Amino acid sequence: MTTTETAKQQARTTITDAGEMLVALSRRIHDHPELGFAEEQASTWCAEALREGGFVVERGVCDLPTAFVASAGHGPLTVAICAEYDALPEIGHACGHNVIAATAVGAALGLAPLADELGVTVRVLGTPAEEGGGGKILMMQRGGFDGVNAALMVHPAPVELDHMPCLAVSHFDARYTGKEAHASAFPELGVNAADAITIAQVAIGLLRQHAGPGNQVHGIVTYGGAAPNIVPARAVAKYYVRAETLQAMEAWEERIVRCFEAGAVATGALLEILPQGPRYSEFLTDREMATLYRANAEALGRVFVPNAEGALRASTDMGNVSLEIPSIHPLLAIDSLPAVNHQAEFAAAAASPAADRAVLDGAVAMAWTTIDLAGDQAVRRRLGATSYRHG
Repeated sequence: MTTTETAKQQARTTITDAGEMLVALSRRIHDHPELGFAEEQASTWCAEALREGGFVVERGVCDLPTAFVASAGHGPLTVAICAEYDALPEIGHACGHNVIAATAVGAALGLAPLADELGVTVRVLGTPAEEGGGGKILMMQRGGFDGVNAALMVHPAPVELDHMPCLAVSHFDARYTGKEAHASAFPELGVNAADAITIAQVAIGLLRQHAGPGNQVHGIVTYGGAAPNIVPARAVAKYYVRAETLQAMEAWEERIVRCFEAGAVATGALLEILPQGPRYSEFLTDREMATLYRANAEALGRVFVPNAEGALRASTDMGNVSLEIPSIHPLLAIDSLPAVNHQAEFAAAAASPAADRAVLDGAVAMAWTTIDLAGDQAVRRRLGATSYRHG
């Protein structure tokens, strides 16, 4: 019978032996950034690595061409390891999803030979479009997370944390429709859609004084007109609204939408608010799983920064998963400072020797955490899996 410590040693050896391949996978995804729902190469490379490692792989699941499910083992405790691999426009892997994908593959490969003896089903979920598209939410709604007892992933960051401070977020486009006119000869005949956005942005700026703790709003103008001498008949802004919880975000979003409505009232332009993907929720960290992960990461030499909760306050579609399934989303430091997520310098750090080390450490820490879950009968019962003896 395999003891927990023996299983951990075996998992680490397997991951170490696959280390060169895992780092190459991370670097290859980094060098070929693909936007959400178009991650054809990245999803293929991850799926192929898992298939070669003995996993049964199904591509294009949940009606999402770049989503996949890879499974190994037949135990009653089903653990989902989430792989993200989408990039950002213009700045590529400036959130380090290449590292996330490689750590997920590595952890799964480390667990696969042990899965049946541990009483575990290892399931890797290839989840597209985290950067605004809500791939995990769509997969959850379409059955991709059915039967999962626990879910985990790691995310590169400037600092090490056993959880990610997380905000709920809504993504929407605000589209104004006005009327063209010659800006010099007949301006009185025009309805200026770009002016409507200006008024909305001024109103939002004034509203910030009254924002509650955790309330955020930020956006860009994606279209503001065709030429200076044509009164813009169309203008489009893309905005994110965030708050501590879904409930608080909905109340805050109502106030932001009223700012856009003010632009329409003042100019006479017509306004459409068009949601862009599902809303992301706050994150409910499973503290017992997070404690296990931290102990395992510290055993690998990872150093957690005290009082660093404000270091990365973002949003993720993994939050919605956490409200339904016990989940963790630790942050994995890649020595990027002073660069932080969504900067070009962070993209460079995501393909550095420190990031390469993080790929292996993150994979081992997730594998070890899964082994700990499998070996604790009380935890198995809490997660809804039947008891299973090993070691």
